[in-house]
Amino acid sequence: MKASEAPSFHELDRSEIDEILTRNHVGRIAYARGNRVDIEPIHYVHSNGWVYGRTSPGRKVETTGESWWPVAFEVDEVEGLFRWRSVVVHGGFYVIDPGGPEWEREEYERAVRLLRVLIPETGAEGDPVPFRTVLFRIAVQEATGREATGPV
Repeated sequence: MKASEAPSFHELDRSEIDEILTRNHVGRIAYARGNRVDIEPIHYVHSNGWVYGRTSPGRKVETTGESWWPVAFEVDEVEGLFRWRSVVVHGGFYVIDPGGPEWEREEYERAVRLLRVLIPETGAEGDPVPFRTVLFRIAVQEATGREATGPV
């Protein structure tokens, strides 16, 4: 490989990170359980510094609980071995309770509206994944991104 063909790597700025989070809708959430780290794919929507998603009752919710718990969230765009972008978010994981105080009920409705951009039937008749009854959000407290550019 010639030096002119060598890949180049650089950090993404916050606007580039937000663009990647906004234009994608599938990512991976990582969380620790005891001495084990689990990573699971989720669909999501990014809005105003939050990642909104939904899941089924299970390990994520049992591990993270119903209030803040630190998680990592990752999104990648891959076009080739040296043509990719990757974003990693660190922040708190919050379950949104539809029966909670007024602000939380409003946040739940907001999450449903946002998720209906991806799946219009979210939480309604015809929902393709009706077992995903737990809505959550992840605070984008820290976000880093990297990009590789080079030959395809």
